[in-house]
Amino acid sequence: MKFLFPFLLLFLSLIPSLTFSESLRGTFIDCGATSPTVINGQQWVPDNDFITVGTPKNLSTQYEDLTLSTVRTFPVQNNIYKKFCYDIPAFRTGKYLVRTTYFYGGVNGNANPPVFDQVVDGTIWSIVNTTEDYGQKKASIYEGIFVAAGKAISVCLAANNYTDSDPFISALEVVVLANSLYNSTDFGTYGLKLVARHSFGYNGPLIRYPDDQFDRYWQPFGEDNSTTPSSRNVSVSGFWNIPPLKVFQTHLGTNQPEPLELPWPSTSLPNSIYYIALYFADDRVSPSASPRVFNITVNGIMYYANLAVTEAGEAVFANQWPLAGLTNITLTPATGSAIGPLINAGEVFEVLNLGGRTLTRDVIAMERIKASIKNPPLDWNGDPCLPRQYSWTGVSCSKGPKVRVTTLNLTNMGISGSISPNISSLSALSGILLGNNSLTGSIPNLSSLKRLEILHLEDNKLSGEIPSSLGNIQNLHELFLQNNNLTGTVPSNLVGKSGLNLKVSGNPFLPPPAS
Repeated sequence: MKFLFPFLLLFLSLIPSLTFSESLRGTFIDCGATSPTVINGQQWVPDNDFITVGTPKNLSTQYEDLTLSTVRTFPVQNNIYKKFCYDIPAFRTGKYLVRTTYFYGGVNGNANPPVFDQVVDGTIWSIVNTTEDYGQKKASIYEGIFVAAGKAISVCLAANNYTDSDPFISALEVVVLANSLYNSTDFGTYGLKLVARHSFGYNGPLIRYPDDQFDRYWQPFGEDNSTTPSSRNVSVSGFWNIPPLKVFQTHLGTNQPEPLELPWPSTSLPNSIYYIALYFADDRVSPSASPRVFNITVNGIMYYANLAVTEAGEAVFANQWPLAGLTNITLTPATGSAIGPLINAGEVFEVLNLGGRTLTRDVIAMERIKASIKNPPLDWNGDPCLPRQYSWTGVSCSKGPKVRVTTLNLTNMGISGSISPNISSLSALSGILLGNNSLTGSIPNLSSLKRLEILHLEDNKLSGEIPSSLGNIQNLHELFLQNNNLTGTVPSNLVGKSGLNLKVSGNPFLPPPAS
């Protein structure tokens, strides 16, 4: 992995203030709903424009948060290791906060909710396990930061070996972020999965929009801490992550020149690499006050030395920091300091290695193939190849950095419609197996598929003549066209092709190939 050692960036108050629109921009989906709803001034829309599979359901109990009163569920039977995706329009290279909300409400009839995976584009984002929260009658909320690689972001639910009933989702939000946010992360390689975001010394309600213009959730932290909270107003200049000013109205700290121990995040973390952002602003406004100067260590390792905090504010970032188990942050006054440290807020994300993306040309071709056939497999949404355990039904793909579609096998899948000419854009195909369906129309020109070895189109309703271009595919050694409505004659370059297993019987007016 890149950046094996911690990589720190300090953005000081000298950075000019950044100006952004404070209107909340994004897509807010009330999953399973049938009509739009306005909640806290925000328009929420039904999900039927973003997904074509699954079943919308109402929970038996209505909740104050209307997004928790409905869900969309997805069938687990015969669908292990298949994904079901919402496709959300996006700006290519745009940065987005993706938030999913889950409240089970007993919708499947089981006492406990199912466990399943959630996926963003080609990356497994996290396991969704809402059992503990549901036992406390709470919703489970997941948040991540991702950059759109194309014109849409796919957010998918996927059944794994532990999924014992239908996966479900209550709400989905995709919020546009300013480019400066978390910009020390290489979002072409990584995504961020939220672990904790807290306002320290604060014990009020959740801080979110409009205090946070991107509707990030800042949880209260410190109501049971013996250190002293402060509620004075401070003046804070622009930070690149643009935290809300409200988090600087309280802090955890001490005026005595003694260390401050902060066990945070409060949960044990898996052994991984993390992004850490800590925010500070001194609440003393006296012009003669010397800055608070202190060292920051994380689990005994120096994170930043001699940080001088003034009322203008400071923020320290680490975009590649290893953590495992419980975490302890210690703020220790620098030698000779007459006043103790403080901290206002913090964020921790697990750094996710992105799973990659199927070659764009192949994605476009697969989407057009999907559009040309009726009743395609239910899981034909999102990335066709990735994550690898959740590739589309009937689709096999290459390994390595350039992911290509190599086999398309929809034999006996009950599909109809036609074979899109865009199939010829899948130039890595070695096998096309579409036999025993109800496909109509003609056989497209496949001469560009130089690697094609097997072409099975038997037992369909295809018409027209057999393209002579098939005889020019040197690697083709198996061509099954029997039991269709093909007419004309078998091209001579197929009849005499060495090593070709050719089957064409059961077609009207099609004389058998010469012996």
